[in-house]
Amino acid sequence: MTEHTHQFCQIIHVGHAGTSCLRNKGSRSFEIFRKPLTSKLLWRIMNLKEYDTDHSRKRANISMPRVQSGAEHASVLSVSSCFRRQRAASLPSILQVSPGVGKEHRLAQRRQAILMALKEKGQVTVAELSERFGVSEVTIRADLQALYEQGLLLRTRGGAMATKALPELSFDVRKQQRSRQKARIGKAAAHLIHSGDTIALDASTTAQAIIPHIKHLAELNVVTNSLRVAMSLLDAPQVHVMLPGGHLRRESISLVGQEGCEFFEDININVGFFGARGITLEEGFTDVNLEEVHTKRAMVTRCKKVVIVADASKWGQVATTTFAPVERVDTVITDTDAPVDLVAEMRRRGVEVILA
Repeated sequence: MTEHTHQFCQIIHVGHAGTSCLRNKGSRSFEIFRKPLTSKLLWRIMNLKEYDTDHSRKRANISMPRVQSGAEHASVLSVSSCFRRQRAASLPSILQVSPGVGKEHRLAQRRQAILMALKEKGQVTVAELSERFGVSEVTIRADLQALYEQGLLLRTRGGAMATKALPELSFDVRKQQRSRQKARIGKAAAHLIHSGDTIALDASTTAQAIIPHIKHLAELNVVTNSLRVAMSLLDAPQVHVMLPGGHLRRESISLVGQEGCEFFEDININVGFFGARGITLEEGFTDVNLEEVHTKRAMVTRCKKVVIVADASKWGQVATTTFAPVERVDTVITDTDAPVDLVAEMRRRGVEVILA
């Protein structure tokens, strides 16, 4: 018996039994159809439709049989996955979810792709998204509801409409986005930090990129609401880390709340580094979560110098709430892809812009 492995499923046709068996890959169960395997049956299964005939049908789950080599009339056929691959290949790249990531990453990627599809088309349907992502309509409705509750889209009958709000992805997903640009920004920001300083680092992934470049300093005080920042500095005993109280925000792995805001009132900070989800001349520097914004504002208030660290994709975007107006910011460190006209206007407003 020959066997060809297959991403989705296998069709096992046992000739002498006159039956066709469908087995999900990775499962030890079969669906038995009292019909020989025919091209019509094969096509139906490739289209993921339930096979049925006018005749009575008996289905049962049985343990995977052990077929001895040389068994008469037994052969294994694999159903090509080209139907699925061709359908996926025909989709825009933004609608394809990367393989090989965990469940939370896939969820975040799918929801981001939904928002990007909405941005392009303005409106999508549940049925359309279900087909594109290969998940059930129940799953898509749950995605749309979650995005609606975050104020990122408008629900319609059988689908959703776009809004101008920006999504909040998990920390690990954001960390992977434009990682090279963030590394350069982090290195450039570290040149503004000196031994003996008290600095603030927010819970952004770009602020996190500063840490590898400051561990060598002989003495440093770091004020942060980011648990990731604090943990990253465990191997630098000469760096004194101060954390506020508050409750945990899992999306940013940070501590937020009124207790934390009060914590910053008596701390003098030489320079603070803050990521942003949006940068415009009118709205200033914005972020998506109100509690995170309150914490950032409390830190910004205590900083002698405020530095924004944000890659080029944030320019021209507006998130939910402003945490610092343009006139409160001293320096913006971004990458060389930042829009030339906005950078020039920011400089005319008296803000130093460093291209890393």
